[in-house]
This record gives sequence, C-alpha cells and structure tokens, in this order.
Amino acid sequence: MSLPKVAYFSMEMAIDQALSTYAGGLGFLAGSHMQSAGYLDMPMAGVCILWSYGYYDQRIDAEGNVEIAYFRKHYDFLTDTGITVDVQIYGQNVKVKAFRLEPEIFGTVPIYLLTTDIPENTPENRQITHRLYDANERTRISQEIVLGIGGVRVLEAAKYDFDLIHMNEGHALPAAFELLHKYNGDLDKVREKTVFTTHTPVSAGNEVHWIDLLNDAGFFSGVSREKAIELGGENFSLTVAALKMSRVANAVSQLHGLVSNKMWESVEDRCPIIAITNAVNLNYWQDERINNAKTGTELLDAKVEMKKELFKYVAGKTGKRFDPNVLTITWARRFADYKRAWLILMNRDRIGKLLKENKVQLIFSGKFHPADTLGRDMFNNILKQSYELPNVVVLPNYELELSSLLKKGTDVWLNTPLRPFEASGTSGMSANMNGALHLSIHDGWTVEGTFHDINGYCVTYPGLDDDIPWEERHWKDYETMMDLLENDILPTYYTDKDRWSKLMCQAIRTAQAYFHSDRMVIEYYNRLYKPIAHSTNKEKPKDIIVKERPNLNAWTYSNIK
Repeated sequence: MSLPKVAYFSMEMAIDQALSTYAGGLGFLAGSHMQSAGYLDMPMAGVCILWSYGYYDQRIDAEGNVEIAYFRKHYDFLTDTGITVDVQIYGQNVKVKAFRLEPEIFGTVPIYLLTTDIPENTPENRQITHRLYDANERTRISQEIVLGIGGVRVLEAAKYDFDLIHMNEGHALPAAFELLHKYNGDLDKVREKTVFTTHTPVSAGNEVHWIDLLNDAGFFSGVSREKAIELGGENFSLTVAALKMSRVANAVSQLHGLVSNKMWESVEDRCPIIAITNAVNLNYWQDERINNAKTGTELLDAKVEMKKELFKYVAGKTGKRFDPNVLTITWARRFADYKRAWLILMNRDRIGKLLKENKVQLIFSGKFHPADTLGRDMFNNILKQSYELPNVVVLPNYELELSSLLKKGTDVWLNTPLRPFEASGTSGMSANMNGALHLSIHDGWTVEGTFHDINGYCVTYPGLDDDIPWEERHWKDYETMMDLLENDILPTYYTDKDRWSKLMCQAIRTAQAYFHSDRMVIEYYNRLYKPIAHSTNKEKPKDIIVKERPNLNAWTYSNIK
C-alpha cells in the first residue's frame, strides 16, 4: 500500500535563518516536520507564505526599550514556478504567485511559498503577504485566504495531486472550504482528505471572527453563510470548524491531548483528537561536538567551548562578560503572559543573592506579538531589570541562529508556563540534544520527557491541579523552582561534575531516542495520515482543570519591579 501524498499547510515555517518565514514555536515545529519528511523521502509538499518583511526584527532603542523594525527580505535561491492563481478577497480579484523552495537547498520536502506582493495587485492587496500575523483583522483574514484557497489552487496548477491536506493550526481552514465548494457541499469527502493539528489551549491561540466579516472576505470559498455557521458558529471559531471538517485531529503532547479533548468535548460532530507529541530535527539542532563526546569529561569540555561562543555573542550585544564556569540558565521563547518569563525574578532578593555571588547567570530572549502590549511590557520590564542586576541579559531578535547558540551554550533550559496552558513547549527538546538540562513546570512535553533527577528537573508538588488562586499558584511554582535550584541544581553543578555530566548524557539520550522529528513524521503517517489507523473512540478523558486565560498584568508588574 503506497503512502498518501500529503500537502502540509502552515502559516509559518522555520527552515533556515536565511528564510524569514516564521515567528516562533509553530514555525519551528513545521520546519522540523519539513526537514524530517525530506530526509525520510516522504511523499509530502509544504505550503506557506513568502513574507516580504518576515515577522519583525527586534532592536533596543536609545532609551533602553525594545522597538519593532521591518526590513524587506530578498531571496535568490527560490524557484519561480511561473504559477499565478486568482483568489477573490473582499470582492477583489487578487493574484497569488508561487515560488518553490527546492529540496536540495535546505534538505526539506518541496515547499510552495505564496505571495501577493507583485505588480499585478493593488497596493492594498500587495500588503497581504507583507507581515506575518498582521494585527489588522481584515489583513489577517486575507492572509488565511491566500494560504488556504490560494494554496489549494497553486497545488492544483502545479499538478501536485495530493491525497490529504494537513492543516497545521486553523490558519489554513479556507483550504477545507475550498474542498467543500469543489465537492458540492459533500462534507464527508472533505473529511476524507483533511486532518488538523490543534496547538495552544489558550483562548488567544484559537481564532474567532464574526461570520459576516469572513463571508464578505471570501473565507468560505462560495460555501453558504448558513453552512459556515453550522460548522463554526456565528462568532466563527476556526478551531471548531477545523474539528468538524477533518477526519482526525491531533494535539501536540499527551497531556495536551487530554486538555484538548476536555476543552472541545461539547463540540458536536467533531473528529477524534489523538495526541502526537512534538519533536525537533536532531540533525539540524545538535552540535557535532556533543555527538562526538565519548566521556563525561569530553561532554563537559564541549559544553564549556559552546558557552564561550555564546558569551562572545552576549558581550557583543550587551557589554556584559559572562563566565563559562558559572551555571547559566536561559529562558527563551515567545513572550506571552501565560509563559511567565518573570517567574524566576519574583523575589528580587532571593535570585539577586545568587546573581551577586556569581553562582548563576540568566539569559532571556524571545519575541512578543507586535500588537501584544502586555508581552512588550513584560519584555521591557525584564530588560530594565537586566540593567540593574549583575549576570542578567536580555537578547533581542530570538530567531534560529540565536536559538541554536543559546541551546548549545546553556546549562539549564528554563520553562515556566502556567499549567496546563503550554501545549508542548518544544524548545527544551533541542536544548536537551545539546546537553542542557530542562528545569520545567510539569506541563506540555515535560510530562513525557523530563524525568526528575534523571535527565532534568520538574517543578511539581502535591495538588498540582488543585483549583487555587493565580497568585498562590505563581508563588507555589516559584518556591518549588527555587528550592530545586538552590538545593539540587547548584550543589550538583559545582560539587559533583560526574553526576552533572551523567544528567547531561541522559538528557541527550532521551532527546535522541524519542524527540527527534524523524519519529514524529513517521508517527504522523501511521496515526494521522493513514485512515486505517484511526479510532473513533471518544472516551471521556480524565478531568483536568482548565480555567479561562488569566490576566496576569495587574499582579505581575506590581510585584516584580
């Protein structure tokens, strides 16, 4: 039996630093998926947007605050396919041109990159593909139409006869409506050809728009307003509609599978949600010095060399000189409120003592959405503290190259989400591959892959899922985390190097064994893409408390300044 030909749709893909088509974790996951599928020679093609200005660039201004900058990108390694298709957006005919990233450039499957930034379009329509995740609602909807409807039409024009569409998040949902229109409203036929990956259980990560705005935009590809309401509601939920239009969906960690099933259990006629845990591409992320180290001493020496390389970058960006013999902790990911970048700084006196005694060095990095004022304030608040505290830096422009430097040059990779809002938190996998130990809240992939005091450290305690006030939760997580740091991590790092190198070795081994995206892609084929592998069992999952997304702003900034 031949494998199905898959068209993988994603709004962002992190393939290489040279290609600015990503923002964060969703793109990192998609990039690893494309790399492993290419390496394994799977029958797959990617569909993404060619963003003229990428996501954005971060810079620190003269006042010491973060600012957002946009620069046009130019590429000379993409193939012009000669394909241009027409898409109706807000009553206007928009031309969508396709470029192709050939597999030999970065070792991926072929990827079709779509743009409206061509002379044939009006200035307004050229802007559709300027900026990834544009904050303007009309533009954002237009981007999703280009990805979904434009993507299907480009694949058809390229004669890529796909058996299956994989929607990585709800952004590509118009592709399912394009199929529904093509099949004259036969939803069963659409379901046969569509699967869906759901990511964050945080409300802001599950897009909702008013039905008439989407209908006027052409989001539903000619499918009636009534049918669209039936699938996604008047206040139209992309996730709900995707669950109803797919044969099967997947969450991105085993815990996230439980959370997602509980979260969407009231959706009638939804498809089953299974769990396929995220992974990252070992060949892309792991430094060869780690792989070549044969003894604990060689492993420790390799880590020191990689720390020196990172600290040279730190000094050039911040003017602070870090010591490669000091325990270095990094928090690097999207600056979103539930990820709690500030958690380790909650008690300035307690962490300040470790910093002043030169026992710990802290690095922060990550981007916030351009329209997220809370994320920007959080970034600037920690940036301000880095000017006041010794051994603390904030590095702007967290992208692939910086991410790689950090994961190689870090001793402890810190993950502090508010459980259970972290779907996966995948970055710790590539840190593990480079001998960085995971110090994490017991959430996302950590539940499966971080084994306490064997390959890392878990912030866990009795009553982990009890219904307690947010402020109490923050302090409980903080106290447990700091007790681990002071009583376990620091003594082991400074007084028992043999033990530390063994922990590093086990972190590397577990990451190689299970969290390599080659495993993930094979699992997608066996459990998501092949229809014979799917169960329709909708067994009610164990109850997990999932509250409304908290507003951390009022408490957070009054307590950590």
